[in-house]
Amino acid sequence: MIPLAEAQARVLALAALLPVETLPLRQAAGRWLAEEVSARRDQPPFDAAAMDGYALAGEAAPGACLRVIGTAAAGRSFSGRVGPGEVVRIFTGAPVPEGATRIIIQEDVTRAGDIVTLGTRADAAAHIRPRGQDFRTGDRVAPRRLRPADLALLAAMNHAEVAVRRCPQVAFIATGDELVQPGEDPGPDQIVASNGLALAALAEAEGAIARLLPIASDSEAALARAFAQAAGADLIVTIGGASVGDHDLIAPVAARLGMEAAFHRVALRPGKPVLAGRLHGAALLGLPGNPVSAIVCGHLFMCPMIRAMQGDPAPLPRHARARLAAGVGPAGPRTHYMRARLSPGADLPLIAAADRQDSALLSVLAEASALLLRPAGDGARAAGEVVEYLAL
Repeated sequence: MIPLAEAQARVLALAALLPVETLPLRQAAGRWLAEEVSARRDQPPFDAAAMDGYALAGEAAPGACLRVIGTAAAGRSFSGRVGPGEVVRIFTGAPVPEGATRIIIQEDVTRAGDIVTLGTRADAAAHIRPRGQDFRTGDRVAPRRLRPADLALLAAMNHAEVAVRRCPQVAFIATGDELVQPGEDPGPDQIVASNGLALAALAEAEGAIARLLPIASDSEAALARAFAQAAGADLIVTIGGASVGDHDLIAPVAARLGMEAAFHRVALRPGKPVLAGRLHGAALLGLPGNPVSAIVCGHLFMCPMIRAMQGDPAPLPRHARARLAAGVGPAGPRTHYMRARLSPGADLPLIAAADRQDSALLSVLAEASALLLRPAGDGARAAGEVVEYLAL
């Protein structure tokens, strides 16, 4: 049984970086940018009007009368030069005419024909966005998962397509004679398979393509067929059968099929019976069958692997801090992630551990908004003490 940090390091070592493909920006949302992208132009590409108004040269006293000599609109610039006593009617986004140094907003003037009169309350702002204010030619966007704002930025930099990492293919194999699919009629000694749905949703939220394979019964032949069906996946995730009981066949069957083992069992609660390795070129992650254990381990192991495959330089879960709403007892010899709920606090959120922490209780996990981290060997903690948690 190895510590959590060591287990996470070993699963990340199994997560090979995926190949690169080029996609149109329209298809790149949520994908990981594979390489730096440089701006091909300045933004804005010229000094641009920040407000609707009148562009003038130099200063003009309140009450001054100036002659309108033309109009500048977005996409239609004024080709002449603004001189003393002159203004150009200008609209937001239009190039600032040559000679103009500021824009008087339209609310601060009155106009009669081609003459505008400056008001007495005109502000001192220039209302001009200088060329390159947003970014300059050669400015770079570093590799990261592309959000909608990133797509807008890359488009403004004049890129129609980008190089991104291929989506990880994740195959899920739920195991156990006791399982039936949702919607079926379970026998008197059967339960409905639920873990795969949650884990697939977690994987897809990280940018993976999830494949939920048929349930594999507790036989070596059925598991061998399931592993064959997972061919082509970058990551194979088994659910159940990862412990050391008579019907826990994942480890021995995978070993006979040629698995290169990384570890088996972690000093973690919930989730001790976790295994990992490589099988036929794919990373293999064996998760416990208890629902809470499987989903917590999905957050701690599977999601970081998926992020690492796409190039995330910091793929491990990020902890936040909160204050205990009520005291908790000693943590025990294993790192413990307790189901908990967050509420507002004065300086930090308040966190309260659920009364029931059984790893089979999906209802408790569904009500939780956080996982309260209790490091291995940590002593009792009183209400008000600062602790770490993972948001759910």
